[in-house]
Amino acid sequence: MSEAITNSTTPRPAPHLAASEGRVSARTLITIRWIAVAGQFATLTTVMTLFEFDLRLVHALAGVAVSVLINLHAARRLAAHPFLGDREAVLYLAYDMVQLAVLLYLTGGLDNPFAVLMLAPLTVAASTLGRNAVILLTALAVACFTGLALAALPLPWPGAEPAGLPALYRFGVWAALTLSAGFIAAYLYQVADGARRLSAALNASQDALARAQRVSAVGALAAAAAHELGSPLGTIAVVAKELARDIPSDSPIAEDVALLQSQVARCRDILAELSRRPGDRGGAEPIVPLAALIETTASPYARHGIDLVIDTVGEPEDGAPQVQSVPEMVHGLANILQNAMQFAASRVTVTADWAPPGLTLTVRDDGPGYPPTLVGRLGEPYVSGRNPQAREAAGNMGLGLFIAQTLLERSGATVRYANGKSGGAVVAIRWKHPTFTV
Repeated sequence: MSEAITNSTTPRPAPHLAASEGRVSARTLITIRWIAVAGQFATLTTVMTLFEFDLRLVHALAGVAVSVLINLHAARRLAAHPFLGDREAVLYLAYDMVQLAVLLYLTGGLDNPFAVLMLAPLTVAASTLGRNAVILLTALAVACFTGLALAALPLPWPGAEPAGLPALYRFGVWAALTLSAGFIAAYLYQVADGARRLSAALNASQDALARAQRVSAVGALAAAAAHELGSPLGTIAVVAKELARDIPSDSPIAEDVALLQSQVARCRDILAELSRRPGDRGGAEPIVPLAALIETTASPYARHGIDLVIDTVGEPEDGAPQVQSVPEMVHGLANILQNAMQFAASRVTVTADWAPPGLTLTVRDDGPGYPPTLVGRLGEPYVSGRNPQAREAAGNMGLGLFIAQTLLERSGATVRYANGKSGGAVVAIRWKHPTFTV
């Protein structure tokens, strides 16, 4: 069986998954700040009493006290606002940076080895907040490092005149901290943002499957209603038939009885139609021809000038092969077909090999194919072997094949990727024991 389908409708743009605004628990920030306050107080008192450093203790403890007051205020509003948006979280973390910079200014600036703790608020921000918030806090951290390198009270060594480290060494500390801030912000943000995007994509897939399952549940409910209504409707039909037999044709209610019989017949037809819908197998998915399922799944991604050809090998003797429209299979196959239709030059061929004991669907396109170095990694998240410019224009993140493979494997399939001998990409999907075929 072979059929060519050309559709001139405008292709739908691929969905773009934007990075969601970061949200951080207020309890997390409050806990981190209490730890910081306890550490600052312990450090100040220890170096003052045990090591006899001549510090500006009153000024330093005043900075710690301000943090205590702010944390108490934050704890009070925690019940009403347990989560903070980017703006509020930036203000909290920016204060932590500035407060620590003030303490470092009073205790030697970058000569103080505790200057590395300035990276802590930036680490929290990069792992939880959005891009603009991370950029802003990174700039603030660099500004604080620069200010501490240029102006800070000398570190008061015990038993000696205050002395600072050489300017060249201080410049090296500044460079190391600045580069560390940039690296930590960029790397942690990319890792956290990737995890958020992957979670959002999987949640979207789960939502699509849940919607399909709800549709199936509605079908089951309709079948149950048809079954329950069958008996009383049969009784009504019998009574209506007896009334029609006993009432003379010229009776004033003869037309009403005839109308009643016609409506009973209509109700029977409706119930029979409901019984043929998905619910008649206790929630089973609808049975459709395989070629029709492929055509329907690919139709939203059709492009002008691209032919979709469907071939069937080993067709059953009793007619065209049919399958149940399993949501995992449909959504996974949709991603594969979308990818093929997007990059094909003129033709996409889907071959269904029905040879027992399994079913193999092979999707081929005549596009540029996959780079050989990436074929072995396809199906992993954030890996896409197609043209980078085209991917960017379509909002492609390299998650399509990963989601498709995950969904298809749920239906019992194995997925393989390759390049055709004459060019183009080839995706082979095989079910060894397909439970959804008819």
